[in-house]
Amino acid sequence: MINSWFKFLFNDIGIDLGTANTLVYVGGRGIVVNEPSYVAVDTATHKAVAIGSKAKEMVGREPPNIRAERPLRDGVIADFNLAEEMIRSFIRGVLPNSVFFRPRVVACVPSGITGVEKRAVRDAAERAGAKAVHLIYEPMAAAIGCALPVDEPVGSMIIDIGGGTSEIAVISLGGIVTSASIRIGGDEMDQAIIQHLRKRYNLAIGVRMAESIKKQLGSAFPVFEVEQDMQVKGLDLVGETPRAVTVNSEEIREALAESVNQIIAAVRETLQQTPAELAADLIDRGIVMSGGGSLLRGFDERIHAETNLPVHLDEDSMTGVVRGTGKIIENYGEYEKMLEILKD
Repeated sequence: MINSWFKFLFNDIGIDLGTANTLVYVGGRGIVVNEPSYVAVDTATHKAVAIGSKAKEMVGREPPNIRAERPLRDGVIADFNLAEEMIRSFIRGVLPNSVFFRPRVVACVPSGITGVEKRAVRDAAERAGAKAVHLIYEPMAAAIGCALPVDEPVGSMIIDIGGGTSEIAVISLGGIVTSASIRIGGDEMDQAIIQHLRKRYNLAIGVRMAESIKKQLGSAFPVFEVEQDMQVKGLDLVGETPRAVTVNSEEIREALAESVNQIIAAVRETLQQTPAELAADLIDRGIVMSGGGSLLRGFDERIHAETNLPVHLDEDSMTGVVRGTGKIIENYGEYEKMLEILKD
């Protein structure tokens, strides 16, 4: 058992280690870090030269001696050393005394993660300076952050769409009753837009431009009274010169359809596996959507149309998971049974 005074320690922190963004919650202070999950490295010295937003600004613009990339892919650690460097930077940035007083960390992981991947998260956090690392599944953290009654004998359904994964779960009595975790999220949507521009217009664009297109024109459901368009700039793959084309919201919706359909299929599969009593609860309680991917226009309307259930967007979708870790570290005894502590 963790001592009851755990929640009062200044050094307790919660981390949403996301593919696209990393958020850090410090007990008593709230969310103190919300940065892109990027690290820029000097290829000669292998040392980090920028982390977070400064590193993301370099993407696609790096000179040969700098490499900017994400340490995580599909919700799990892809580059252990870079992940460790990023976590260490964020911890020391918000807890300067962590060199002497190592913090205890609650870290979120996808529900479909393997044991090896769990240990990679734990080891990276410990090597970055954590005294102890406690893991919680992302859909549970999101549900807690969205103030769902996760410990009551009633069904609550959460859909958390991040950069690398989409997590769907039905929760009751402090546990995940049925769930689906698929490695499709905002990144997959960006890549779908990149491929669409390449195939239809022979135009190469970067991830930053694809993300901009998604935010301005993307949708999962016909929501525009009049279809919108925007000018997109990139590299002509035939003439190998800069070129601009005009794309519209209808073609971007079509480009995103496969990713959206796979997430909806996972939602339907989760509902099909839900016990009847909990399914009945969802008729009145509905579904809560969280995560940056839930902000895609019309996604809530599309899921409502597919499930015939009420769908509610979290008031601050980008921070639902890390808000959940915050509630955990500040009310640890209430949520301790939901955490996992890995031992060698």
